[in-house]
Amino acid sequence: MRKYLFAVIAIVVGLVAASSFVVNTRPVAAESKPSSAVFDSQGRLELPIGYRRWVFLGAPLTPNGLNGGKAGFPEYHNVYVEEKNLNAYFKTGSFPEGTVLVKELTRVLDPTFPDGSTTEPSGRGYFNGMFNGIDEAVKDSKRFASTNGWGYFTFGHHPEPYARTAEEAPATECASCHLANVAKTDMTWVQFYPILHGK
Repeated sequence: MRKYLFAVIAIVVGLVAASSFVVNTRPVAAESKPSSAVFDSQGRLELPIGYRRWVFLGAPLTPNGLNGGKAGFPEYHNVYVEEKNLNAYFKTGSFPEGTVLVKELTRVLDPTFPDGSTTEPSGRGYFNGMFNGIDEAVKDSKRFASTNGWGYFTFGHHPEPYARTAEEAPATECASCHLANVAKTDMTWVQFYPILHGK
């Protein structure tokens, strides 16, 4: 009888341990997802989720006030990347397959001077205003072989809400500039983001 009781206890303990292992390993399986880029059945990229919690790379600014009133992107370019892909970049000097770079634009806050600046309690300068558009770059050497392995998408250059999906931008709109100027640095403007210098 005692042997039978011990056997039952051993089985119960084993089942509890196994169920605990399954529960605890589910998040790990979810984290092993190769890319956060999600494409629908028509090949359109879906609007990214949670990117504002990723690693912030930097925010270049080319305001209208310093570009004759006609800057191509007169907003701050707030750029984000997932930590796992940034860590891979530090190790290899290039981003791994599946990397997503998100560039969210914010308007310059209330320009009051001819150069587009304004005065705030901290002094005269440029300050982030409202969100005004979002672009995304995805590294996939097979899907985007004709543009050096990167595809570029825009979900609209306007205030929120953004479009829910986006088609790949023609090479002449985005990829051509990256190919001409930054093809030797993994198609990324590393000079604008000190964190990528690894120092």
